[in-house]
Amino acid sequence: MIRVLVVDDEALIRKGFQHILDAAQDIEVAAAVPGSQAVQVAQEICPDVVLLDIRMPDVDGLTVLAGLRRLSHPPVVAMLVTIGMDEHVATALRSGAAGFLLKDTDPEQLPFLVRTLAAGGTVLSSKVTRTGVDVCPNAGPQEPAARSLVRLTDRERAVLVLIGEGLSNSDIATRMHLSTSTVKDDVSAILTEFTEFKVDGRVQASRTAEGACLLKPPRDQEGG
Repeated sequence: MIRVLVVDDEALIRKGFQHILDAAQDIEVAAAVPGSQAVQVAQEICPDVVLLDIRMPDVDGLTVLAGLRRLSHPPVVAMLVTIGMDEHVATALRSGAAGFLLKDTDPEQLPFLVRTLAAGGTVLSSKVTRTGVDVCPNAGPQEPAARSLVRLTDRERAVLVLIGEGLSNSDIATRMHLSTSTVKDDVSAILTEFTEFKVDGRVQASRTAEGACLLKPPRDQEGG
């Protein structure tokens, strides 16, 4: 079970995310709180994933991010943003956020994205990255592999993360609650997108994406 903490100053947003995620069999919203309570609650409930509003009136989202990163068992954090906040997104990524989601993310995609985060992947909303945000300190928006990743859908990126873990199509289908045929279609779209890099197979596609800093290595390999 993936434990999630939702942090937003608007109760309607918190309730909406909680309602969507609690409907997934493998996800539990352990708490949904405003920014002023986020770090203390995270310390108490030890969530796997935190969805954090990047701009709140009571406390700045980047300040909350810094507090979460200082916890003894820091959770994976993705920032909740709206279009037009690219400069804040880049700062959050440099400060340790694992990605960002638009507040109007398709409800059907939200559980997939949370699973991606919990698996150690990076989630970057394609609607925002297409505006030119620098998604990686070492690979700017002009880096070719980064451009290819931006063109993938959010679900295709989630599939790519699980390919990097070595999962088969059937395993990915089970993890993401999809049909095997849907996963096959997504894998085909991913490999087509990476054709220009002469990528030969699934694992190589995942490694190319990782090199663009849009996917993270498994946590036990980080820093190695």
